[in-house]
Amino acid sequence: MRMDSELYLLKSGTTGKDANGDPIITIIRRRILGEKQSVRQSEFYQAAAAKLNPELVFVVWTIEYAGEIKLEYNGSTYSIIRTFDKNGKETELVCTSRFNGGGSGG
Repeated sequence: MRMDSELYLLKSGTTGKDANGDPIITIIRRRILGEKQSVRQSEFYQAAAAKLNPELVFVVWTIEYAGEIKLEYNGSTYSIIRTFDKNGKETELVCTSRFNGGGSGG
């Protein structure tokens, strides 16, 4: 496995409250390495049936993935629309740049 693509897993966090008592939301970026792969034809058609458009697939070490639903790669933000545990050590992240109700399942 060649984990040679730099990506950032993104999640929201709070850093306290503003003057109105509303939470201050920040984005926490965590750098990891993954292997970029092509979207398989079967994955593409399954996602299309759910009106999703898979664009990128990354394989990352399972121990480094903590359920994030977005990632950043080459300056663009993607929604993780599906996750798949390949073998207990690696997790596949299927991503789209369209944020239409993305989430992870798996």
